[in-house]
Amino acid sequence: VQLQAYGGGLVQAGGSLELSCATSGRTFSTFNGGAMGWFRQAPGKQREFVASITWRIGTKYYADSVAGRFAISRDAAKNTLYLQMNSLKPEDTAVYSCARTPNRYTDVSFYKSEVGYEYWGQGTQVTVSS
Repeated sequence: VQLQAYGGGLVQAGGSLELSCATSGRTFSTFNGGAMGWFRQAPGKQREFVASITWRIGTKYYADSVAGRFAISRDAAKNTLYLQMNSLKPEDTAVYSCARTPNRYTDVSFYKSEVGYEYWGQGTQVTVSS
C-alpha cells in the first residue's frame, strides 16, 4: 500500500488550498470498512490529528482547531482522499500527511489518533503567511 499526498504550497492567511492523497496497491475494495485521515506536524511539535473519514459510510471527524474551516472527503472510485482547507491561518503551517487503516473501530477515538493507522504517506508542506 502506498500513499502520496500532494497539493501543498504557500498561501496567504485567509486563503485556501486543497490537498489530495492518492492510494495505490491494496485498495479499500478489499476491506470491509476502514478509514483515512489527515495529520499534520509543525516544526518542533508533535504530529496531530486534523481530520478523518470512514471509507464505507463517510463519517467525518475533525480536530476542534480546523472544524468549520476544513472539509475532508473521499472519492472511492479513485481511491483518493481530499482535504479542502479554507480560511487558513499561520498556525496551520505544517507538513500534512495522509494515513489509512483497514480496521473498523467501535471506539471512534482511534480514527482521531495516529495509533489507529497502519499506512502512512510522505507529507506535503503547507505554509501560511501572515
